[in-house]
Amino acid sequence: MARDLARDVTRDVAEPVAVAAAPSAPGPARWRSLLRWESALVVLLLASIWIGAGTSENYLSSINVFFIGLNVGEIAIMALPLMLIVVTGEIDLSVASMLGLSSTLLGLLFRSGWPLWLAVATCLAVGLLGGALNGLLITGLGLPSIAVTIGTLTLFRGIAEVLLESDSVTGFPASATNIGVLPVPGTQLATSIVIFLVLAAVYAVVLHASPLGRSIFAIGLQEEAAFFAGIRVRRIKFGLYVMSGLICSFAGVLWTFRFATSRFDAGTGLELNVVAIVLLGGVSIFGGRGSVLGVVLAVGIMGSLQLALTLINVAPQVQNIITGVLLLASVVVPNGAEIGRRLMAAARRTSPSGGGVPPAGTEPNTHPA
Repeated sequence: MARDLARDVTRDVAEPVAVAAAPSAPGPARWRSLLRWESALVVLLLASIWIGAGTSENYLSSINVFFIGLNVGEIAIMALPLMLIVVTGEIDLSVASMLGLSSTLLGLLFRSGWPLWLAVATCLAVGLLGGALNGLLITGLGLPSIAVTIGTLTLFRGIAEVLLESDSVTGFPASATNIGVLPVPGTQLATSIVIFLVLAAVYAVVLHASPLGRSIFAIGLQEEAAFFAGIRVRRIKFGLYVMSGLICSFAGVLWTFRFATSRFDAGTGLELNVVAIVLLGGVSIFGGRGSVLGVVLAVGIMGSLQLALTLINVAPQVQNIITGVLLLASVVVPNGAEIGRRLMAAARRTSPSGGGVPPAGTEPNTHPA
């Protein structure tokens, strides 16, 4: 019986992964591939560029391309580790607070006379510890990730405020601050967006072409089945939160260099932008589905749309409304089938004929399957 159970749960995990990896058949399957969420994102990206080009004849100039990458670089970098966490069915809302804590600590240590490289290394180590705290509470104590990361969101931001209060630290060396304001030599791309593209390539290999990536998808599809199939669910989730803390603290270092200033409120509110990019990229909020390509396209959409709205003098408050609409749409549209299935299941459970009480005059089935 134990062997049968192991065989069943292994099949439950392996089948969705095998279906996803199966080669596309001609005919209807090819049309289905064209209707994937990523195809819609390509259309939306082209539309946002078209809108921007209509607002200014210089929209597609090299300097504007540089500023598009500059404005979304750190947000895009933080979206990559969050993407893997959401694929497993969890969430991390402390990403922007970790960025702020890293920026604060970097400024405090630099002002205290630490060598810049040592201050940066210390910030990255604190990011690892912050991610480990999230992972320990979620995987070790079994607490819900949304509650834990809301708590650490407040905790990290509070620590940053205690450390630096209302002060700001400036005077970073030009060799560091030039990283944030000058393009990569030979290109018109901001350093942060180049780092994002390199990390995106690494994440694509991990998620879509490695056993770890298959395990991440399996956890998101059916965590209990993945556990009985031998996947180290807790260890993988813990590692993802540790990596998220590290990457977000690194984003905080880049943020500090870009603005040449360290403040405790750095990146306040950016967690919603990060979540919006991940969900707009087609990563299912229910877990088990998503792609790095979708997240890269979502970054392009957010960056180009933000610049277009700025060029036509749309108020930041209105831009926040548009971001909220995109966030809602990215939850509802790609997950419509899953939402409908869950609503139907809930309706069946609450209906008289679909509940757990058998109709009068019938005997419950007590025979084993």
